[in-house]
Amino acid sequence: MFINLEELNSNVKDEILISSEVNFDKDLLSNSSIKDLKDVFVNGKIYKDASNEFVIEATVEGKMIIEDSISLEDVTYPFLINIDENIEEILQKDKNTIDIIPILWQNIVLEVPLRYTEVKDLSSYSGDGWKLISEEEVNSNNPFLELKEKYKEE
Repeated sequence: MFINLEELNSNVKDEILISSEVNFDKDLLSNSSIKDLKDVFVNGKIYKDASNEFVIEATVEGKMIIEDSISLEDVTYPFLINIDENIEEILQKDKNTIDIIPILWQNIVLEVPLRYTEVKDLSSYSGDGWKLISEEEVNSNNPFLELKEKYKEE
């Protein structure tokens, strides 16, 4: 998504408004834990700050398809990102356009949760000699708590 900065460079406009749906290349997705991105919209502006450097202020909203941490099924994770960055170092000199896709992608990747689940009933996840339990069950039904207390006494 290339933005023409010519009007900002020539001081015709104070800011360039951005309001668009964004589509990402499948090659970007293949190197991340994001399986797909849907309904990604960017709204914001690019302007020059007091030191005459280009700044982007935008919100990015959408849904990422990621793998559930427990069930390993695909789940939808909604996200909303606020971006406020100086883009002067990204901008190539003597160029009147900038591609904001790398900036958006960089911020989206930072929003991917390390663990996310939509599983409510953990009792269905068990096997031969093991079962998945919640944090509350760990603290209340832990047979090792008694041993731990005895160890502290000694």
